[in-house]
Amino acid sequence: SNSWLEIQWYLFSAMFLLAASYTLRRNEHVRIDVVASHFSKRTQVWIDLFCFTVFLLPMTLIVLYYAVPFAWLSIQDQEMSSNAGGLIVWPAKLLIPVGFFLLTLQGVSELIKRIGYLMGKVEASEFEKHVATPEEEIAAIKAANKLN
Repeated sequence: SNSWLEIQWYLFSAMFLLAASYTLRRNEHVRIDVVASHFSKRTQVWIDLFCFTVFLLPMTLIVLYYAVPFAWLSIQDQEMSSNAGGLIVWPAKLLIPVGFFLLTLQGVSELIKRIGYLMGKVEASEFEKHVATPEEEIAAIKAANKLN
């Protein structure tokens, strides 16, 4: 039925929009490390600062500027799907500003961490991607199993 198809894209939207900030926190977003890996850590941090301030934060703020009224209008109208048996639409539209608000907050957090690193107040491990070794993964699984 149409409601099953719609719930599918609602869930995908929620997963995509709400996980973006978490992915930024874990430093897992797709990037081209081939070039950046040849630079010093300090230069990499300067590149991150540039990208956060010139690309990420302006983009998230522009999306928020348009998404908030878009979602608010949908909530006010109690917008429903035009499909027979369709779902209410406003929860999915509300995910857009919520997801981008969280991404903006995380972007500001990452910006502060990078500035802290340049000032010597934050360790690079606070924002570097940590790839677990097989031994660490096994230890984490064992620890999780002990909790259950």
